[in-house]
Amino acid sequence: MPHATAEPQVQFSYADFVKLHRVQLESAAVPERYWHTLHVKLKDEVFDAGSVFGLMRVEHVDEDGEETGKYSWKAAVTDDEGVDYLDEKHIYLIDHAWSYSADKARAQLRVVPGLAERMAGIMDLKTEGKTKEEIVEEIFNEMWKYNQTYSFANAPKGSEESFAVWYIMDEFGSRIQHSYEPSCRLVPFFYVPMQLTFSILFPVKNLEEGEEITRDYAENTDDPLVKKAKLLPWVPADMTYIGHQQEEPGEEYFEKYRREEPLPNLDKTFPPLPRDRRIKVFTDEQYLQQYLTSDRFKLVNNAKDADILWLMEHFFDHKEFSEEMPEKFINQFPHEAVLTVKDLMPIVARRVSSTTEQQDELESQPYWLSQTYNLNTELPQFASLFQKRESKGLDNHWICKPYNLSRGLDIHITSNLNYIIKLSDSGPKVACKYLDDTVLFHRPEIGGVKFDLRWFVMLCGVQPLKLCVCKTFYPRFPCKPFSLDDLDDFEKHFTSMTYVSPQNVVEVYRSDFISRLEEQYPGHHWEDVEKKILKALQELFTAAYSAPPPRGIAPSPQSRAMYGIDIMLKWRTDQNGERYMQPIILEVNFTPDCSRVCKHYPDFYNDMFAVAFLDDDVIGKPLVVLTS
Repeated sequence: MPHATAEPQVQFSYADFVKLHRVQLESAAVPERYWHTLHVKLKDEVFDAGSVFGLMRVEHVDEDGEETGKYSWKAAVTDDEGVDYLDEKHIYLIDHAWSYSADKARAQLRVVPGLAERMAGIMDLKTEGKTKEEIVEEIFNEMWKYNQTYSFANAPKGSEESFAVWYIMDEFGSRIQHSYEPSCRLVPFFYVPMQLTFSILFPVKNLEEGEEITRDYAENTDDPLVKKAKLLPWVPADMTYIGHQQEEPGEEYFEKYRREEPLPNLDKTFPPLPRDRRIKVFTDEQYLQQYLTSDRFKLVNNAKDADILWLMEHFFDHKEFSEEMPEKFINQFPHEAVLTVKDLMPIVARRVSSTTEQQDELESQPYWLSQTYNLNTELPQFASLFQKRESKGLDNHWICKPYNLSRGLDIHITSNLNYIIKLSDSGPKVACKYLDDTVLFHRPEIGGVKFDLRWFVMLCGVQPLKLCVCKTFYPRFPCKPFSLDDLDDFEKHFTSMTYVSPQNVVEVYRSDFISRLEEQYPGHHWEDVEKKILKALQELFTAAYSAPPPRGIAPSPQSRAMYGIDIMLKWRTDQNGERYMQPIILEVNFTPDCSRVCKHYPDFYNDMFAVAFLDDDVIGKPLVVLTS
């Protein structure tokens, strides 16, 4: 439907149009012959596709010619002159019936007047006798066959400005069918003067009256297996013949989308920190400024004066740093992204194998890693595993995350394969097996909630490993009882309440948490769980430098680095049929927020820095050092 404008538009010339939109037009491969017509139709809000095309409802019949009650749609040319694709007039605006972010979709369907009814009509859903909530749920499950997405920001880098906008086209655009040899193209287009997005339709070949117009639902996909997987929502296929096993990608994958990171010159001499004066520290980290109070260290305002640079921003040129400032230290390791970026950490972790128990072929190794697939490079393998799990009646809930966002941003939980497949179009993402059998923590005022544990580690060196682990972790809880429904309810499925619901943050610290957990699960001892966590951390960081850079962390005598590790507990069953709590490492975070641990453990930074930079012992401190 046309969009009304509140005020008359300022004169907007064709030259202005091209200047503002050339990059879009060229990246979408819109032929230049259509640009002038598109400018006019956008400026004057001309929606005239109905003058050339029409929709036909095709009734399905059985072998005897009897109607089955089923039907499909066909968009076809109705103009008796047909369509000459070289004629510059044949470009058309298609309106968007609904634009939204996925996490708000259900809420909008519930409250926006007429929206659910229109979407049910576009999707040909039967609504008689169904409640509003049943209709909303059916729309949400079905809409991934109709969803399109766009993002004009930095999606390959996973920046916070690259959130996908989802949209469903109007009744005409949504009913243009797929073809492997399409006659038209449909692409989203953001019109800057109106700050609105439309889709634009144009032919790629001549069409006669009555001829169907079609588009490719998996455009720009050359690999036949990837295309087959991307078309599963519309063209069902058995993918189980494809192996779901994952192979570590080559060096070029680790270099892709990663900034150049020159390695330190290890031929230099790196003197130890002085012991006859206070160690000077420069930092832009708020809580380090507040809690580094030991008289062995001194905060300075000028980086040039410092012995230790503790920076919140990424640092890359370790070669220049080693050659120009060999006496200084910095809080980052070369190629630590193999741990801190969500698509790389699982690759590193899979270098560790769990060999002590019989492994199910549909489970991942090691046991402390949630099964994880890269939706942009392993979609066929993921589809194969999903279908295999489905055939065996195994749980198939997955959590899909962008490579490099935090705070619960742009994260989706679903058991809908069509949903997951479409997410691969909305920027780089990984799909991790959602912990359906998670250990719950009973909160008297709520009931059983899921939780994760934020641990802090200081990497002091690799080859050999020296990892200082702080045992003063803190748990984080959602605000609602756990269940495998309402999967877009942030307060049920996510623990990062600080960012969206700070008033509901519950402060439970280590000792209280442990005693309450052991009370709730008699016979399960925290000491056993902690041993598994420490072993998992040791294995992960050992694996992280087991391959040379860029596939692994590089040794750097000048580097020390703090990471926040998020860990959950799930139930596993051993060979004797006994259930136990299995730690799962979820992710590794660069420059973590240490405010909560500092409040409970005020000497956190003092002790960590003393171990990392002055080689202090950990005796009498809530720290443990892991080595290889």
